[in-house]
This record gives sequence, structure tokens and C-alpha cells, in this order.
Amino acid sequence: MYTKLERKKVFRDPLYGYIDVEYKIISDLIDSREVQRLRRIRQLAGVSMVFQTAEHSRFTHSLGAYQMANLVIREVMGMEEVSEYEKLLFLISALLHDVGHGPYSHAFEKVLDCTHEDMTVKIILNKDTDVNKILSKYDNLALDVASVIAHDNKYPLIESLVSSQLDVDRMDYLSRDAYFTGAIYGQIDYHRILRSMKVIDNKVYVKSSGVNAIEAYLMSRYHMYFQVYYHPVARAYESILESIFLRIKDLHQQNVRIDASIQSFLKVMEDSNDIEAYIDLDDSNVNGFIKQLTWSSDEVLNKLATSFEKRHLFNFIELLNEPDEKEINDLKNKYQNMEFGKYYYKEVTVSGVAYMKSKKSDINDIKVLLPNGNIKSLDQYSSIVKALRSSSYKEIGRIFYFED
Repeated sequence: MYTKLERKKVFRDPLYGYIDVEYKIISDLIDSREVQRLRRIRQLAGVSMVFQTAEHSRFTHSLGAYQMANLVIREVMGMEEVSEYEKLLFLISALLHDVGHGPYSHAFEKVLDCTHEDMTVKIILNKDTDVNKILSKYDNLALDVASVIAHDNKYPLIESLVSSQLDVDRMDYLSRDAYFTGAIYGQIDYHRILRSMKVIDNKVYVKSSGVNAIEAYLMSRYHMYFQVYYHPVARAYESILESIFLRIKDLHQQNVRIDASIQSFLKVMEDSNDIEAYIDLDDSNVNGFIKQLTWSSDEVLNKLATSFEKRHLFNFIELLNEPDEKEINDLKNKYQNMEFGKYYYKEVTVSGVAYMKSKKSDINDIKVLLPNGNIKSLDQYSSIVKALRSSSYKEIGRIFYFED
């Protein structure tokens, strides 16, 4: 029913050696306009301002998540009982899970007020996209992929494998981001993790023999967030972007003409359902109009765009370090009384915890399968994870401010 290629297609990859494609529909999706666009969006946005080798794209991560799904199908006990349709649904959902990311994604989402998950669903269901046309050759496949991304609980096993506390997305991006940043604390033993996983009655369990690998995985993720993803210099770079996007939005609402080619950006701001305009946006598009804005007649845009181009970043103060209160108050008052102060001053809080467990859903509750057949939550079985859950929550307040 599901056509396979006469000869497997392969992609060379530094993590897996080869990423292999067996199904024609996967090959077609990889070649689609929407997936190819991800080549032009960096995976780590402003992080490359700190870790200069972090130049990998969301395309490489999407292929990596797809390959990790392949490994789950091959190596995880119990996956042989899953139907071919659900396996294919899993592979496609892993490949497409980030297709809705915008340029410099998180800074872009703040001004757009729409998440990349929402945009992914819109792209999958929009009848004018290549992705939808490919998926629509099969009854209900587009709807089912969208339901997995949206966590509609129609396919709970596939949903948990694509997006949960232990999923193919995280296992690939931790390994990939560690590789490209050189941050060795992000390396995980995903082979051991996969061999310890087992599917029973449509749910994922981890054998007790693999708990050490899971503990290391959780700590790796925790350290990557605070040492890489939340790095203050990376966030300072993204703060400039947020201010540029905000200034464009404010000027547009005031009907002020902006002297740069930003039509796609404006269309998306006006209507997040304008998928054609959204797909037109990528890092190169944004970099291009920011370069044009270095000549802008608007003082704020000119200053911010020039700073972005020259890597003249916002300064920052870590509130965790107990800075002088008078200095903080003076700084805040200075920018509150400045005409365009809101573009040059930001108070930001980042937070994280090593093991996250929700009372509303058990999708993040990693279940441990004991040799006698009993099942325990990971934080009940592992004293390390129990301690992490109660003591690892970390919150860092920062002030970002711009000085000439």
C-alpha cells in the first residue's frame, strides 16, 4: 500500500553515519518546498554568536529526528507490534515536527504571537502547500499527522515518541547541538536509552537496567539549557532581533512606511494564516531586510539594525548575582524616561528543571518497568531523579540594555 523506493536514498550525517529513506512519501516530503526551506533556518539562532560552529540548520535536525524515529522502530522492543500505518505516521511526524519554525524562531514567535507548533499544523493542513498535497494522496494522513503535532491524543504512543520528556526530537537535538557547539555535557547514550525502552499496550516504558542512561540524559538536557540555549550572550543577540521586530510592528500599526523589503513579514504579522508569506520567510530573508534597515530613516531601526550587523549586543546583568539595587533602579528609570526606551531595555526570566512532571498529563512521566513486572514512575524509582525534581528548579532573571 505504501510505495517503497527501488533503492534506498541515503543522507550522510555526522551522528548516524547514514540517514536512510525507504518510503517514497518520505523522499517526496524531504524534497517539498516547506521542508527544504528549513535548510535556510539555523537550528540555534543566536547561539552561533557564542558557539561559532553552531551553524547547523533545522533541516539537519528534522532529518535527524526522522532517523531517530527509524532507530526507535528498529531497536525498541514492542515496536514490531505497531501497524505499518502508525510507523509511517511516526516517521512523517518526526520529519515534519519543526516545519512551522520561523526565522530566528523564538524571537519571531514573540512578535507573531503564534507558536511554531501552531504554524506546523497550519502548514500540514493548508491545501496549497507541497506537504499537504503529498500527504493528501493518502486518506486522513494529513489530519493524523496534524493530530500528532497538536497532541490530540488520537495516537498517544506516537505523540509521546515525537514530543514528550523522552522523545526523538530531544534525543536528536541534544546530541546534534552538543556535537556542533562542542559542549560535551550534552552528549547522551541514545543507543543505551533505545535498548532500554519497551512498548507495552501502546505505552512506552524504560527497563530498570537503563535508568542510569536516563538520569544522564536528563542532566545533559538540564546543563545544555543553562550553558547553551539560555546563554546570556545568545539571548542578548536575540533581544536585538525582538526589538527590531517590535519596532517594525509598531511603525506598521502607525501606518509609517518602512524603507526595506519586508512585505512577507508584514503580511504574516497581519495574518498568521497567510501561509504563503510565512513560507517565504527564512533567516536569509530576515538578514537581508535587516541589512537594508541599516540605511533606515527611522532612528530606532537604523540603530538596532546596525548593531545587529556589527554584533554590538545588548549588555546584560544577571540578577542571580545580587547586583547593586541602586544601579538597577537607576538603569530602569533611565530607560523608562527615554523616548524609545522600550526597544533598548528588557527584563527577562529563564527557568528550567531537570525532571518535569505534570499533574494534568502523564506524557512527561517516564515509567520504569521492574524485572518483576511492576511499574514505577522514574522519580519514585530513582533517588537521583527524585532529588532533581525537588531541587533542580532554577530561575535566572536578567536585564538586557543597549548602550551606544
